[in-house]
Amino acid sequence: MTVLIISEKPKAAERIATALSDGPVEKDSSGKAVWFKISVKGEEILVVPAVGHLFSLKQKGDRKWTYPIFETEWVPTFEVNKSSLFSKAYFYNFKKLSGGVDRFIVATDYDSEGSVIGYNILRFICGTEKAKRMKFSTLTEMELRESYENASKELDYPQIEAGITRHKLDWLYGINTSRALTLAIKKATNYFKVLSTGRVQGPALSILVIREREIKKFISKAYWELEANLKTDKGEEITAKHKEGKFWEKAKVEDVKKKCEGKDAIVSKINKRKYKQNPPTPFDLTTLQTEAHSAFGFNPKQTLDIAQSLYDSSLISYPRTSSQKLPARLGLKDILKKISKQREYKELAEKVLGGKMRPNEGKKDDPAHPAIFPTGEKPQRLNLYEKKIYDMVVRRFLSVFGEPAIRETIDIVFDINKEEFITKGKRTIEKNWIEFYEKYVNYEEQILPELNKGDVLDVLKLVLLEKETKPPNRYNEASLLKELERLNLGTKATRATIIKTLFDRGYVKDRKIEVTELGFAVVNTLEKYCPEMLSTELTTKFEKEMQEVLEGKCKKEKVIEDAKKTLSKILKEFKDNEENIGKELQEALSKTRRNLYILGECPKCGKNLRIIVSKATKKRFVGCEGYSDGCRNSFPLPQAGKIEASGKCKECGLPMIKVIRKGKRPYIMCIDPKCPSKADWGKKK
Repeated sequence: MTVLIISEKPKAAERIATALSDGPVEKDSSGKAVWFKISVKGEEILVVPAVGHLFSLKQKGDRKWTYPIFETEWVPTFEVNKSSLFSKAYFYNFKKLSGGVDRFIVATDYDSEGSVIGYNILRFICGTEKAKRMKFSTLTEMELRESYENASKELDYPQIEAGITRHKLDWLYGINTSRALTLAIKKATNYFKVLSTGRVQGPALSILVIREREIKKFISKAYWELEANLKTDKGEEITAKHKEGKFWEKAKVEDVKKKCEGKDAIVSKINKRKYKQNPPTPFDLTTLQTEAHSAFGFNPKQTLDIAQSLYDSSLISYPRTSSQKLPARLGLKDILKKISKQREYKELAEKVLGGKMRPNEGKKDDPAHPAIFPTGEKPQRLNLYEKKIYDMVVRRFLSVFGEPAIRETIDIVFDINKEEFITKGKRTIEKNWIEFYEKYVNYEEQILPELNKGDVLDVLKLVLLEKETKPPNRYNEASLLKELERLNLGTKATRATIIKTLFDRGYVKDRKIEVTELGFAVVNTLEKYCPEMLSTELTTKFEKEMQEVLEGKCKKEKVIEDAKKTLSKILKEFKDNEENIGKELQEALSKTRRNLYILGECPKCGKNLRIIVSKATKKRFVGCEGYSDGCRNSFPLPQAGKIEASGKCKECGLPMIKVIRKGKRPYIMCIDPKCPSKADWGKKK
């Protein structure tokens, strides 16, 4: 009897093989594609990994580059995408090894994506749809063994149906709307430039444009605040603000200031309030991504990739979860005992073990997986980024078992010639859970001197502050991620990629996300001619229907047919206005492309310094746009990596650039090789 276990990735396959095997694990390979042979209770088992999706959707039949297209077929991914050629060897591994197999088990990640990966391998390569299904949330030996022994007798068809529905919808919307935009530009200008939008990408960009419009139309309004700098009889200084806060009339605040000058401050009221601050809830993926952005500046995609690496190494549970629950079946006490054996967390874990050990759970749940938690396995050779995310996950896990922190707020009201000024204090009386997560908690501590009602303080100075109202904040990647989740746009697994795509397409830029002229043009044009391409309501409707497919309340065929009808209507409107759309987009595209190459001002002639590619050598360098007027100012550039403008050099005032290289950390440098900021470059430390 031969069994073949389908795994999602090579690292997971090795862990599954090691966990299940009764003896040594035999590793074999075909080129770079590996598989593992083991024996379990006398049965020969092959554990064979994929490398993610081995099949992708492709246009069926006529391959003309046009739209609308609705007929699709599944084909090997390496036939669709040249960057996926490495998957070919894994494809043929399954082809070769599945021939004499008696039983199949799918052990891909237990979600809709993993289910589609396993199902497609089964039906298109192995020639069957019958298989058992292993379900696990960690790659620990104990859970993998339990998952193998209790594998369900059939596949998780609701997950598969939901996954196929999402793939079809995303492909139909993505390919048709992106082709429509691209062909509109080509028709109007005969210039071929691939633009993209999609079922979630369009609404996400629209959210950013709406915020940019709010910022642009915002008109600041002046206001004033009055502060009193006070001093106790013990020499302690306090700043108090007038109770009115914002004064909208300068004459009024000046009158109050004049009234208070030369007077003492008398303590008229002291209000103290103790309150409990509950521990945080366990990490779901969105919360982990937003916390990592706040603490480390990691973008959501980067955090997900790091978390996936920690999961593959059996250090944390499956990260693509929306759950904030830690059920008792996870063996929480055993996990805490394992963590207590790690020197860095020993003391904290022992404190948790000595308490009630009841986690503070959140409202969000996920039927497939619990919240993100550490497995207790000891890390080996983590890189800097992995160490940070691992530490955050462990400390968050410990903190959810903590007692509520006891905090106190103090409001002190001062009377200065019958004008009330207020100072506010906050302090922590008992840290409790904060002790576990203190590295990542932004909690305010403002300790005030001990005062009593009737105490008199000197007024050292009255300060009139002139301020103005500020526009709404721009989104950053973390806050946009939360907004997409709030609106139910995309999934926990796809939102980070959608945000990255907006940057890659040149629709947005910068950490505080600013929409480029091209991004504005795409939204403005689509709003004008076919607004449904940007509709959050339409996208949310399909998300709801896909959830109903997962729950078995709706058939995938109905959702896909509804999507085709809606898309046909949208694309007809688009085609009727194709030339006008193309002209409006091309103008913005030209401006955006030009701005991408401008780095700053030339110090010699005042014109723009820009990235230029030599026609003779094909090498890039920085040159001045005033070349035709005689300016020969130029600087060399690195020849590898993407280059972005990054402000002015503090040393010499010339432009700084950020160099982004695949698989390496970006670095920022001045364009001048002789700049003092490069004095130590090349020296050994």
